Amino acid sequence: MSPSDSHSSTWLESAKIYLHPRAITLLFLGFSSGLPLLLVFGTLSFWLREAGIERSLITYFSWVGLAYGFKWLWSPLVDRIQLPLLGRWLGRRRSWLFLSQTMLIASLSALAFSDPLNDIELMAILALAVAFSSATQDIVIDAYRIESAGERLQAAMAATYMAGYRLAMIVAGAGALAIAAWVAPDATLYSQTSWKVAYLSMAALLGTGLITTLLISEPQIPDQDAELTQQRERILAFTENYAHLPKSLAHLIAWAYIAIISPFADFIRRYGLQAIIILALIGTYRISDVILGIVANVFYVDMGFTKQEIAQIIKVFGVVMTIIGAGIGGILVNRLGVMKILFAGALLVALTNLLFAWLATLGHNVLALTLVISLDNLSGGIATAAFVAYLSSLTNIQYSATQYALFSSIMLLFPKFLGGFSGGVVDDVGYVVFFCGVALIGLPVLFLVWLAAKNHTKHE
Repeated sequence: MSPSDSHSSTWLESAKIYLHPRAITLLFLGFSSGLPLLLVFGTLSFWLREAGIERSLITYFSWVGLAYGFKWLWSPLVDRIQLPLLGRWLGRRRSWLFLSQTMLIASLSALAFSDPLNDIELMAILALAVAFSSATQDIVIDAYRIESAGERLQAAMAATYMAGYRLAMIVAGAGALAIAAWVAPDATLYSQTSWKVAYLSMAALLGTGLITTLLISEPQIPDQDAELTQQRERILAFTENYAHLPKSLAHLIAWAYIAIISPFADFIRRYGLQAIIILALIGTYRISDVILGIVANVFYVDMGFTKQEIAQIIKVFGVVMTIIGAGIGGILVNRLGVMKILFAGALLVALTNLLFAWLATLGHNVLALTLVISLDNLSGGIATAAFVAYLSSLTNIQYSATQYALFSSIMLLFPKFLGGFSGGVVDDVGYVVFFCGVALIGLPVLFLVWLAAKNHTKHE
């Protein structure tokens, strides 16, 4: 066999990792995770804009997404509490999955019956309920992914998760828009009924997550490491020294320390001062594409693109490009290492954001939109696959749900907060300056990746 044949065979073997059962499982769980996101962001923004809601109020609606940014607050409950009835039937992880998915279907169905013209406050509350249920589901899926396979599979599982996630976004984006357009009696007029049918259809499709939860196996509970055992011994000694406390209170203190304090203390203990750089990187890595994504659908409407054009180019073709990018990213991480691809992904995302400024100067141009979406989503897929693999490598399996929830919350918190002001910024400076500014915001991330890479190998 020639060297080139051997090299090709090696790359082919790397690609076969996507056939692993755990990787396939994450495809379906990724679909369940990705379906609600656009329904409280992009698709909801389109609904509100078509109903005549002003642009600044629509971007304020993006603050509903802060539920994803604060999910670390209740992740210790998911990490440590076994649900009394469902837990005995399905196990710790699958029972939380089942509960969060049931809540998600119920809240999304209620959102379908709301009308922004009559009760915008109720609609915001229901959107928040959807985001909360979705964030809880994400906590459990992330913990399941980390606990169900070793480090070698994490990049591939991240890629198949992204594939399912993005396929769901096709359904929640293009699918919801297509249903709304099909049901509407007049494509030029707002119809609340068309959006009700679209959102009820999406709620029904969330049954995919429930079926997957019932079919998959519960991951093995990780053995306690020496650090966790020592912590428990110190807590028992504390309760013995303060025996005057009620027994239930002593047990509550012990549980709270292990569930809430220990995961964060473990991260600081393992990384020391390097933790500051890591947290800064996590908090800013996706800042460019998150801020751009919040205003993107409003931008498409303002540029004159129709529902059909958005559905075909952005919600279908663009998502396919993201899936391809995620697949490429998974293979590249497996071959070249996570930090190199993390750097490349951040650079590509920042550069492709400039293409939106170019598109803003052209206005309604379908060919240009296709090119911009292709390059931007391909870059985003590569970056996201690398980033999920990086976050997974930072997580201690003893505290998988809590630590990953902390990381992913930090990832969204600052960008989502800034994104809430994006509508007002566009009103003041216009789309061209706005998109150039968003691209520049992403450049300092490259320096943080370089700093984090210097010490990353010490903890692998």
